[in-house]
Amino acid sequence: MRANHQPSTGNRQPIFTIITIVYNSENVLEGTIHSVLNQTFQNYEYIIIDGASKDKTLDIIEKYADKITKMISEPDKGLYDAMNKGLNLATGDFVLFLNAGDRFYSTDILEKIAGKVTEDIDIIYGETMLVNDNREELGTRSDKTTHRLPENLTWKSFCYGMSVCHQSIFVRRTMASPYIEKNLAADMDWIITAVKKSRKNVNAHLIVSAYLVGGVSKQKHKQSLKDRFFVLQKNYGVLPNVFNHFVIALKALKYSVIGAFHSLS
Repeated sequence: MRANHQPSTGNRQPIFTIITIVYNSENVLEGTIHSVLNQTFQNYEYIIIDGASKDKTLDIIEKYADKITKMISEPDKGLYDAMNKGLNLATGDFVLFLNAGDRFYSTDILEKIAGKVTEDIDIIYGETMLVNDNREELGTRSDKTTHRLPENLTWKSFCYGMSVCHQSIFVRRTMASPYIEKNLAADMDWIITAVKKSRKNVNAHLIVSAYLVGGVSKQKHKQSLKDRFFVLQKNYGVLPNVFNHFVIALKALKYSVIGAFHSLS
């Protein structure tokens, strides 16, 4: 990042803070780094938070040390503790988390997002492409799951679950609160909190990121569901949350039935 910091974007180019959280991810980290460093828009700072990896992750980070703005490598208390460390180091106008294994969908994403920024916009979001371990595209999240990207994002957009992935949402730094920790749905709570404070949210109508399917929430699915229930109850209340989870279950059932039908046809 090579820009002087000012309190608002105004007539100048916005500054993006891209944060990557990594732990023992030597097989996928370099692709993530490349997708940031190869952006055509260079008005950004790049922060990497490593949880004291024991594989070759640090060697990979060192290869790009002259192009990484800030880096920490130390033990942490979990994913969201590490993400909070990244937020504490951020100085840009907008922050986005692109964790190890995830990538920007194209080299001009930041350029296109920058072109949409105005002084009254606090959140810019877009679609997410799902990919497998071979980087093969599985389809967008809206196409392949029950979660549809909302045309007009509000805090109520999340009452049935995560409608926007954190890999595909740029949040003005002044709107970004610390993540709650020890909760696998903390990213949802973080976005809801930001949206509640946001003045204006803009759908970029772009595929912003490629998300590597898997992660902690998939590995600990049962705990993830419990944590999601807690976050939704916190933000929407007890009775609405119970009703909304009934709707979520119906949507999941419908989606599984349709998927089974297509697999047989």
